[in-house]
Amino acid sequence: MRNLISLADLTPAELDHLVRRAVTFGRDGIVPKPLAGRQVGTYFRKSSTRTRTSFWTAATRLGADVITFGPNELQLSTGETVEDTARVLGQYLDALVVRTNGDVEEIRRLAGSEDLAVVNALTLDEHPTQAIADLATLTEEFGSLDGLHLLAVGEGNSSGAALALAAALTPGLRLTLLCPRGYEVPKETLDLAAELSGGKALVSQVVTADAVEGPVDAVYTSRWQTMGVEKENPDWLKDFEGFRIDRAFLDRFSGPRTVFLHDLPAVRGQEVTDEVLDGPASRAWRQAHHKMTAAAAVLEWCVVGVQD
Repeated sequence: MRNLISLADLTPAELDHLVRRAVTFGRDGIVPKPLAGRQVGTYFRKSSTRTRTSFWTAATRLGADVITFGPNELQLSTGETVEDTARVLGQYLDALVVRTNGDVEEIRRLAGSEDLAVVNALTLDEHPTQAIADLATLTEEFGSLDGLHLLAVGEGNSSGAALALAAALTPGLRLTLLCPRGYEVPKETLDLAAELSGGKALVSQVVTADAVEGPVDAVYTSRWQTMGVEKENPDWLKDFEGFRIDRAFLDRFSGPRTVFLHDLPAVRGQEVTDEVLDGPASRAWRQAHHKMTAAAAVLEWCVVGVQD
């Protein structure tokens, strides 16, 4: 059994395998059924459309049976410890997929059972399987990640943090994070990315568009109010002025094959306009599909290991 708690726990080769496996599943479908006879649990304490459904769909297409737990359906809500819960669930399940929007350390505690593979389906710190889906989308589009420049615009949220770690583990992929001042990816995450990359300048962060060296191969954004969490400043939208991806913004950084990515859900007219999200450069809907293929790649790898 393996866990996927953070991309920082992976080697470059392991991340490359997961990305390429997701691309293969997107091209050939999810066959055969390596998880036949296995049981996968999904425990989501926060709302989810794509991640929850993609993991359920991926698990069933891999042949597994799935049981779902809502936010108050485990005895964790009545005082049982995380460690006791993991010890018991490891006797029933082969894998547990968890979304909390809390600290990643709680998921690490759930991963204490040797009999249970635990997958991080989003914490406040990081959204690792989203980054795998993102890289699979780019790999499918361009054939290789080597030499690509990805511009991620907006709040330095869990998706941005995951992209920073993923880029650090992917030789040849350059990531620029363009975040409003005060909403950047945390310094400790960038320091970790620098460590993972061996000190190579693969990930940079800026707060003005003038500091971005274009053109880029992909422009990426997320909703500004991550998971619907309210911001402390009631006038926070003013801080994001100039960060909306409209046609003019996309054209400013576009090259011959530049694509647009969005991890969804989108707040149309806020971080992105309709003409961009629904436009010819948008790969957001294929990206959403790859959330399912990434989930399949991760579940397969965690439970049964590398498959041919």
